[in-house]
Amino acid sequence: MMFLLALSPILWLVIALSIIKMSSWKACLIALIISLAAGTQVWSMEAARAVEAVLEGIALACWPISLVIIAAIFTYNLALHTKAMDTIKDMLTSVSHDKRVLILLIGWGFGGFLEGMAGFGTAIAVPAGMLAGIGINPILSVSVCLIANSVPTAYGSIGIPLVTLASVTGFDSVQLATYTSIQLGVLSLLCPWLMVIVTGGGMKALRGMTMMCLGAGLSFFIPELVLSMFVGPELAVVAGAIATMGTIVFIAKKFPLNDPEFAMPDHTDHKIGMSEGINACLPFILIFLFLLFTSKLVPPINEALMVFKTSVPIYTGEGGSPYTFVWINTPGVLIMLAAFIAGSKQGASFGEMFGVLKKTINGLKFTILTIIAVIATAKVMGYSGMTGQIADTAVAATGTAYPAIAAFLGSVGTYITGSATSSCVLFGKLQVIASQAIGASPDVQAWVAAANATGACAGKMISPLSIAIGSAAIGVKGADSQLLSFAVKVYIPFVIFMAAVVYFGQVLIG
Repeated sequence: MMFLLALSPILWLVIALSIIKMSSWKACLIALIISLAAGTQVWSMEAARAVEAVLEGIALACWPISLVIIAAIFTYNLALHTKAMDTIKDMLTSVSHDKRVLILLIGWGFGGFLEGMAGFGTAIAVPAGMLAGIGINPILSVSVCLIANSVPTAYGSIGIPLVTLASVTGFDSVQLATYTSIQLGVLSLLCPWLMVIVTGGGMKALRGMTMMCLGAGLSFFIPELVLSMFVGPELAVVAGAIATMGTIVFIAKKFPLNDPEFAMPDHTDHKIGMSEGINACLPFILIFLFLLFTSKLVPPINEALMVFKTSVPIYTGEGGSPYTFVWINTPGVLIMLAAFIAGSKQGASFGEMFGVLKKTINGLKFTILTIIAVIATAKVMGYSGMTGQIADTAVAATGTAYPAIAAFLGSVGTYITGSATSSCVLFGKLQVIASQAIGASPDVQAWVAAANATGACAGKMISPLSIAIGSAAIGVKGADSQLLSFAVKVYIPFVIFMAAVVYFGQVLIG
């Protein structure tokens, strides 16, 4: 009975979002109320501590999480406003006339780049819309983008899911990012092959694509792993995506494909010069440089900027620690700065840019409210003991086999909320508590916590939110059921494979 009460906020979210089809922000606010009622009445949490837990959740949700989301989506919207995104589209579609190459370049490479920079559906909506716009079957366009988005989701919006996971678990974000890259390694290598197979309806589509698929997989995985190990999650997928796009372009130009079965017409309106291309990509170039040079790879800059921070004791109960606001050296501030500089260079006035920012915030208001409610709920559940109760029951049911279900739990969190960040908030601490209960070493605890982010990647494919975004991008009514049916076929082996990776991988880590 106690287990069901502890699980009640999550059970409510499953019912509200999957069955009742309630708006996310409403469902999550009710989940917060349920967690407060259960925490104070069943787990005897003091009312004052409950309020503090909510306030700490609001602080984390606003700074840095919502700030990063607003900044990332603002950058993308500004690129649309200045027509820079049109130039980028022309650059991409001029690379090859082969449908398979364009799907890899736009769906895998550019989609991964958008996930790393913006996230929150842009990596499905934009590439799928672009592919459908150049004449590729709309359902196929979304399907391949759902596959492509399964790997970089953990690093979305400048690594915010993993940064958040580090915040709620207490582990170093570099360690979590490294473990996540390792767990996703085989899938990173396989994704391009699967996308091409789906494109051609079978293994025949791999004809002449061996070098391309191998290069697209390796060039994505290696930079992602290296950046994860030495910098952290913020730029890992961005670096991988940039390397992938460069590799695909190089192979396509050096070894052009002329397979009539997969030939596409030339959709490029005009040839793009180097200066025009650089100007169009300027906001993303600046973001990359700003985040790189303010990271721990450049200690003088990093240490100078990290001075500007404030620690505030919000939750004063057992297990609480001061919450730190980093005012300058935080991704949201740096992304916003890059967007304004690039927007000005691209010809937008400050009035126009602030107008785009206002529209961006207005468009994200319910998303932000949802994130605040989810994180506040997770804080109440964690501090009250509800999360511990769920972990104890899960360990009692699975014993030392618990790591095998860690990724599945992460996928459930993303299925419910549509967000890898929210999944890490909901289940991140639970993964650690469960790992401690089976006597896992600190490294294995971090390995299992990382599995939550890995599982979140799988859950993103079948999330109703992702499916809805994909359907909206191609404007095909009734596509949801087709897309979900396809995504489930990929999701099931993904989760089974990850269960094996996490379970057997803990031996090497430990």
